[in-house]
Amino acid sequence: MAGGVRDGVRGGQGLARVAVVVRAGAAPLFWSGLLAAAAGLAVGGLTGRRTGLLGGVVLYVLAALVVARVHRSRYTHRLDTATRAARGDVLQDRAVTVRGWRRGHRWWLALAFLAALGSAFAAPAAGGLLLAGCGSGLWLKARWIGRRERAADALVWLRVDWLGPRFGDPAGKRVKGYRTTGPKAGDAAPGGARRR
Repeated sequence: MAGGVRDGVRGGQGLARVAVVVRAGAAPLFWSGLLAAAAGLAVGGLTGRRTGLLGGVVLYVLAALVVARVHRSRYTHRLDTATRAARGDVLQDRAVTVRGWRRGHRWWLALAFLAALGSAFAAPAAGGLLLAGCGSGLWLKARWIGRRERAADALVWLRVDWLGPRFGDPAGKRVKGYRTTGPKAGDAAPGGARRR
């Protein structure tokens, strides 16, 4: 991102932090996955608890690594070519962004939790740990974006309307580019966490 920031087209638009959008799904996926895994251990399942748990640990690690790396090249390109936010742009609060993402994905989160619970009858805890791994992967990706933000001494945003009503993928094809502000803008720290 450093060296890739240039003056953007002026015009007020609503902007959401990229790292906050990425991070928004981390907690619900992680904690619902752990809950499903714990509930799954109460079921013997076809494979037995030990095999299901060991398989789940492997799935957790794989899911975290894959989710953390998916679309990395897209993020890198957009971070490197980010433009400066206009003075008229409106920066969305962290809580609003998180609430919007979770509202847009609530049915997917519910279905994923139910699927993880159902999988316990085959392999106890495996489905839940897979879900938790996806949450950890999102957290790792947000941390990576945060490191890029710190290195560039700038925060990265994208237009809210490009996310759509369901707060889609911040590296999806609808997203034409990112915008940057100074490190003090908004109410979220680099990486999307709450400011202390």
